[in-house]
Amino acid sequence: MGLLLPALLLLQASPPAETQPPITPPGEAKPSGWEQDAPPVDPQLLEGRERPGYTAPLPEKIEQRNQGAVRAPPPEAFATEQVPIPDRWRLIQSLGLVKENLFDPYHQNTLKGDRPIDRAKVPWLPIKEDDWFFVANLISDSVYEPRTFPIPVGVQTTQDPDRNDVFGNDFSQVFSQTFIAGFALLKGSTTFKPPSIEYRVTLAYNVNYVTVPERRVLFVEPSRGNERLDHFLGVQEAFVDYHLGQFDNDRFDFISVRAGIQPFQSDFRGFLFNDQQLGLRLFGSRDNNRFQFNLGAFWRLEKDTNSGLNSVVQAPRDDLVFVANAYRQDFLIPALTSQITAVYNRNREGNDIEIDDNGFPVRPALVGSLRGRDYDVLYLGYNLDGRVGRVNLTGSFYWALGEDRNSFFTDRPADISAQFAALEASYDRDWMRFRLSAAYASGDSNPYDNRETGFDAIFENPVFAGADTSYWIRQTIPFAGGGRAVSVNGRNGILNSLRSSKEQGQSNFNNPGLILFGVGGDFDLTPEFRLSANANHLSFEDTATLQVLRNEGSIPKEIGYDLSASAIWRPNANQNLVFRLSAATLLAGDGFRDLFTARGGGREFVSVLANVVLTY
Repeated sequence: MGLLLPALLLLQASPPAETQPPITPPGEAKPSGWEQDAPPVDPQLLEGRERPGYTAPLPEKIEQRNQGAVRAPPPEAFATEQVPIPDRWRLIQSLGLVKENLFDPYHQNTLKGDRPIDRAKVPWLPIKEDDWFFVANLISDSVYEPRTFPIPVGVQTTQDPDRNDVFGNDFSQVFSQTFIAGFALLKGSTTFKPPSIEYRVTLAYNVNYVTVPERRVLFVEPSRGNERLDHFLGVQEAFVDYHLGQFDNDRFDFISVRAGIQPFQSDFRGFLFNDQQLGLRLFGSRDNNRFQFNLGAFWRLEKDTNSGLNSVVQAPRDDLVFVANAYRQDFLIPALTSQITAVYNRNREGNDIEIDDNGFPVRPALVGSLRGRDYDVLYLGYNLDGRVGRVNLTGSFYWALGEDRNSFFTDRPADISAQFAALEASYDRDWMRFRLSAAYASGDSNPYDNRETGFDAIFENPVFAGADTSYWIRQTIPFAGGGRAVSVNGRNGILNSLRSSKEQGQSNFNNPGLILFGVGGDFDLTPEFRLSANANHLSFEDTATLQVLRNEGSIPKEIGYDLSASAIWRPNANQNLVFRLSAATLLAGDGFRDLFTARGGGREFVSVLANVVLTY
């Protein structure tokens, strides 16, 4: 039985003898009838494979005739030695594909740093090697801004004899023209590698014209009228950046030192310190640029009163800022960049008396006891920027700790403890972005105790909640009746800090604070045209300081609704030519109307901003 079963299986698996082909010994021809009896091979595919034994017919033969063709030269026809060619930046120029035009800002241009300097043409420059670049930036920034805001009537005299109220007519106009010229000389071979050394100078010249309906608004002397034409030349950048070295990897992690007047922004949106100041900064990156750091010390320059530009002809302020921060990408979660920061502001201007260019005292501010102040403030912060799934997220959180040596309410030292938080979430859908914004700045609830809890920044310039399209961020509201030459808020700022000036005044931690909730959207109708809209609700966090300064029993917290819209047109789909037109209105709430009952009711205030930016 052990041999019978395999034999039976073999007989069942074998075909009948008459159907099997005869076995042909090697070298002999096959029987003559077998090819006709064999079934044809099925050419169909089996699970993506052709059947074995099937060969598809070859396509028809193609004959190509090219009359007059020239045979390719043999390899020996080429020179074996090296053939010199121009540098890689000028290769397409040598082929005649691009012709450089120094007056063309759109195509390759040596003055824009697209090509290195030809040392043969500028032998007087003290440079060596061939990877030095020169970069010139020329900007024209034109602004026309009609607006309305509460304007106090002059104390000594008025523009018209019938204006005897606290607030007069509210319409004013501003025209500002700024020309910016920046020049840089840097050494570096590629775009991705940081330059090994950079020299940069940027000058800004501003001409501004302002007209208001009341006297003693633009000048302290009532005799000087209600119009002002002013101009100023400021130095916005003048620094040397030296590349100390590159860490041992191929991602160009580096460490550099920069000394001179330089721009610096302490957080992603510019809430705390966003300015161009004289400083010394050590900065760099590690771990394929996923870790970045800054260590800096800044000595604040005096600002021109009407243009806000740096004034290098005056002695720097006795106001120092020390910064240390670190960025980490993909922390706490992937696609989110986290930053921790510590900023120390040391101010010793308590014995200074500073009068601005229009004759108004700015240090000390004409509020409270009118005495000078020294203060030390440490800002501890956490900032984030990135995405959580499909939601874009940006946030800042600060805690200000320190001491005010002379509170202007008590003339005694006071501890500083104030908080700030801001968060913006946005969602992108095709060509639309929808935003939600919220901000909180603590206010001082008791001006007469030994604690100051109103948050104030060093020099804010935030890109948040509509930025300078917003009425409240763009306009400065004078705090008439509670402080002379003091404003509730600052231009291009969101904080209600009761300072004499954002540019020249001192930080003030006796203030009413802020609560903001906003919605907005950006709509890119075409690559050249964008529409934006924002709606913010504004309130004071605590009105105790306002009540004391105004000598009122109660002041409501609501500031009102800030509604704004803007249109941006870039006809060439780049930043060389930008037109912007925006309009905003403040629908005054109970608290704002209580403080500023303007002539004619003062329930709605408007501003229009027309801006043209030309860049070379």
